[in-house]
Amino acid sequence: MSHPHPELAPPPPLPAGGLRVTPLGGLGEIGRNMTVFEFGGRLLIVDCGVLFPEEEQPGIDLILPDFTSIRDRLDDIEGIVLTHGHEDHIGAVPYLLREKPDIPLIGSKLTLAFIEAKLQEHRIRPYTLEVTEGHRERIGPFDCEFIAVNHSIPDALAVAIRTPAGMVVHTGDFKMDQLPLDGRLTDLHAFARLSEEGIDLLLSDSTNAEVPGFVAPERDISNVLRTVFGNARKRIIVASFASHIHRIQQILDTAHEYGRRVAFVGRSMVRNMGIARDLGYLKVPPGLVVDVKTLDDLPDHEVVLVCTGSQGEPMAALSRMANRDHQIRIVPGDTVILASSLIPGNENAVYRVINGLTRWGAHVVHKGNAKVHVSGHASAGELLYFYNICRPKNLMPVHGEWRHLRANAELGAMTGVPHDRIVIAEDGVVVDLVEGKAKISGKVQAGYVYVDGLSVGDVGEPALKDRKILGDEGIISVFVVVDSSTGKITGGPHIQARGSGIEDSAFSAVTPKIAEVLERSAQDGVVEPHQLQQLIRRTLGKWVSDTYRRRPMILPVVVEV
Repeated sequence: MSHPHPELAPPPPLPAGGLRVTPLGGLGEIGRNMTVFEFGGRLLIVDCGVLFPEEEQPGIDLILPDFTSIRDRLDDIEGIVLTHGHEDHIGAVPYLLREKPDIPLIGSKLTLAFIEAKLQEHRIRPYTLEVTEGHRERIGPFDCEFIAVNHSIPDALAVAIRTPAGMVVHTGDFKMDQLPLDGRLTDLHAFARLSEEGIDLLLSDSTNAEVPGFVAPERDISNVLRTVFGNARKRIIVASFASHIHRIQQILDTAHEYGRRVAFVGRSMVRNMGIARDLGYLKVPPGLVVDVKTLDDLPDHEVVLVCTGSQGEPMAALSRMANRDHQIRIVPGDTVILASSLIPGNENAVYRVINGLTRWGAHVVHKGNAKVHVSGHASAGELLYFYNICRPKNLMPVHGEWRHLRANAELGAMTGVPHDRIVIAEDGVVVDLVEGKAKISGKVQAGYVYVDGLSVGDVGEPALKDRKILGDEGIISVFVVVDSSTGKITGGPHIQARGSGIEDSAFSAVTPKIAEVLERSAQDGVVEPHQLQQLIRRTLGKWVSDTYRRRPMILPVVVEV
């Protein structure tokens, strides 16, 4: 198995007749999925998603793929193929189209409807091409065939990309539910047909590669929901992804069965469910869904609220309910259902929300105490079965953290893919398919690009480090006035602390030390304000560390008069 080395150089020019595969996100992480394919000087992008921030990224709203490696080649992009409508696959499209709005978007009806609604908020009217399973479309030098796959959202597609260099199959996110709610199976017949033609490189979903066996059918959840609804005596609040239409359909069906009305809460939830209903993907019995403003007129035992926030996102509806920062107030006897899995890295945030809800008297039902979620990703048994059908000549695990990628690689090896033809890459690592063999050829820039409010890419790691220090240790400011010619102190030092846990009065012990250091520096002829600031920072920092074992941010201000 080949894998990247941190010292990889930029890749050489692509050999004539070769196909280049560059993942810009989704490898080594759950989210930010984006892969760039290059042939004959032209580019095809598959997915363009976002990653949601973790606790060590305070103030960040979204994390985007890094477009640096393709920014000067936007005119070479033939299109963006979107495998399905989840945010980790479509969320970054608006940010790429800001740079070139006429890049065509290719996807299924529901996927395009979701991204078009999102682009309206960015005032972008995209060029779109709707495709369905079995559809074959020439996109520049890329001959693309679309295959139905089953996932936790309708209309998901895999894509087979044919070029003279060979055929590459990208699965997108998929599983093999044999009893799907919408009756749309993963098209194993199509994959078998592609296998007979010869799959030169398979990029396969790795998220559940560590999980043995097969994923349970979605319909297994219905009986659990009936039990929860049957036992609930007051309101039921369900938190789910705003795109998990299958799960929302089960909630609607169960609410209808138990005589409850449903209201959607949260802008993305209202928008997506409206789209799904209008396109016929969500079947809503007449009179079942009501506006959230009418809930006060209904008794609690007839109410179901469906909202976002199943991953503990700070600004989502459920988190705000847990923090008493939402118009909907949790009261004793309410039942809250978290109808989703835990995305790695979100565990602490989710349990914080669960604890907050429980504190106000809610009964919280989640994956840890009831079967209210099944995964949308193939487990190890399904992947083995899938590889035996596809028989790829080269395998590249995608969509997963490092442990998922390695587990997926081992599954491929077990089914007969030669070890030297299994490529474990990471974001930015360039893989070339030349003369039937895939191998790593270099690395391009693929770091995190942070969205903070209206700012895109302006906040970097140094700023995040400062924010974390401020959040963990607080800040101490020091104000000193010095004579511009002699460097002698004419005012101060005045010291104030915020969030450090140190009383301002405690600094009387260190003020003479700072004055002494500045006096000595004046005698030595050091009068430049930046140098004086450094002396203050070192002196105060050492005192705080020795006295309190803390490392707050120290902000010295030197004013010359």
